[in-house]
Amino acid sequence: MRYAFSTLGLPGAPLARSAALAARHGYDALELRAHPEEPLHPGSPSGDRAVGLRTLTRAGVSVLGVAGYARVAAPGPDGPVLDELRSLVRLAADLEAPYVRVFPGGGGLPGPEADANAVRRMGEAAPHAQDIGVRILLETHDSHRTAADAGRVLDAVGHPAAGALWDVLHTWLGGERPAESRRLLGPHLGYVQVKDVASADDLTPVALGAGVLPLAGAVAAAPADGWLCWEYERRWYPGAAELAGHRLRRGREYLEGLVVHGDQAE
Repeated sequence: MRYAFSTLGLPGAPLARSAALAARHGYDALELRAHPEEPLHPGSPSGDRAVGLRTLTRAGVSVLGVAGYARVAAPGPDGPVLDELRSLVRLAADLEAPYVRVFPGGGGLPGPEADANAVRRMGEAAPHAQDIGVRILLETHDSHRTAADAGRVLDAVGHPAAGALWDVLHTWLGGERPAESRRLLGPHLGYVQVKDVASADDLTPVALGAGVLPLAGAVAAAPADGWLCWEYERRWYPGAAELAGHRLRRGREYLEGLVVHGDQAE
């Protein structure tokens, strides 16, 4: 198993700081939040992208994924969504990242129109992404929070460059057990995003293992040769504890312990 963490836990931090923390505390990669508040995003000039890649390479850290904000199931015309997808894929390629994260964003509960939007847009964007070595991952989130919903869309897309990012919080909120989520995502799974929260009514991030999410089951269900990415959502919960080095180290050690003792998962 390999380990990454999301820069959502270090909002606005210089890339060199995030890379140094990853290298120092046993993480192989970063998931980069691709937003204008951050050092790199789709609007970043080519020079900044090249400098960023050199910074990461010097630290011995790669980019697991570019966490974009395209909403592929959203109502409205396809053009702006496809433009955003293309810009995210280009950014990922420039940073030598294998994955781009996108949201469903269908609004409310999933339905035929939201499904059709996501299938059409991901189907159109996937061949270009494949050509430049990037896979677009639909996160289990918002309108398609369960693996059943995301998997249904991806089955319909039917392209290897269109996959899934399994956010264990949202599948749990949707009532799925980890083994069922993994089964439903099947070959679509790109990587697993782990986190922990105090309760279903209080989603403030807490240290891994200190909350209520079924992390042992999720890790047991994850591919043994895959990635676990810790998404600590401090950007949305500024009152949460800072993602300091010791917290990062303990989080990685906790995940390693679950991998080693996977037979004890519920």
